[in-house]
Amino acid sequence: MAFEILEPGLATSVQDKGRLGYYNVGIPQGGAMDQLSAEMANALAGNSPEAAVLECTYLGPKFRADQDAIIAVTGAPVDIRVNGDACEQWNRLKLAAGDEVSFGVLRGGTRYYVAVQGGINVPVVLGSRSTYALGAMGGFEGRMLRAGDILPVGSADSSLATAPILRSVDESLRPAFEKEVTVRVLPGLYDHRLTEEGLETLLTATWTLTPVADRTGLRFSGPEVAWKPRTQPFGAGSDPSNIVDAGYAIGSIQIPGGKEPIVLHRDAVSGGGYAMVATVISADMDLLARSAPGTKTSFRAVTMDEALAARLEGKLVRSKLWDTSAGDGAGG
Repeated sequence: MAFEILEPGLATSVQDKGRLGYYNVGIPQGGAMDQLSAEMANALAGNSPEAAVLECTYLGPKFRADQDAIIAVTGAPVDIRVNGDACEQWNRLKLAAGDEVSFGVLRGGTRYYVAVQGGINVPVVLGSRSTYALGAMGGFEGRMLRAGDILPVGSADSSLATAPILRSVDESLRPAFEKEVTVRVLPGLYDHRLTEEGLETLLTATWTLTPVADRTGLRFSGPEVAWKPRTQPFGAGSDPSNIVDAGYAIGSIQIPGGKEPIVLHRDAVSGGGYAMVATVISADMDLLARSAPGTKTSFRAVTMDEALAARLEGKLVRSKLWDTSAGDGAGG
């Protein structure tokens, strides 16, 4: 089975849960920017959470199924059409051979996800099917999709054959796509380089997401953040936020020049010479990925215990999608 890409959309790529274990050699985690939405699409399609999906950014693709198929679309709100007829998002959808699927204009957020039963069956590269376009690695030929591409689809996961069918995701479990968000962060490792007023500004100001936002990082505009004066050490640049090179954690916040915070995301580089003044907790990385340019964002400091509790809460939400005691599925 395969999907023929008739129109590629703006930046459509194959993604899964990511390529873990290679960040130390400069290969980022990657994977779906909004992991929860991607997993919900897989749950509806009858896949395991690890199956590869299509990540569609702003303008989605148009594709044709060459055989009967089951798909699901989750994530940012968008109109779905099968042969021109409207269909519901967050539901299990059945396609017949020859059906054409297309999408309208986003009504919020930035990305939505298309899962197909069996998953997108591109080759596994370093443990993942995710596209890392900068490294021309993974996905479909290591790049974003183009018109004329033929995407192979895998076989249904036999281990899920007896699992309850999830026909829709309950609204209480669906992520929101809001214009004002609060993102939780752990201060450090270099927050001591900011003045007291600088750190307070970072954690109390309202920041606006700029259009400079992609899989590598998201840039925010707002007030200037003050740094403590010092003589830069040998090996560091002249910018007050420069340090001697260090490793970056996914979610690190940098403020080059003290003016525009940048949050590193799934395809970020693994190290460099900018101070990381805080790190977005793992539970809120999906929240950031859902933000559209113009989103008003506040950064709120939390403790490590609070960050770990938030991560556990997210795991509990995900577990409900595959809860075999949920009858016909959560909300289905």
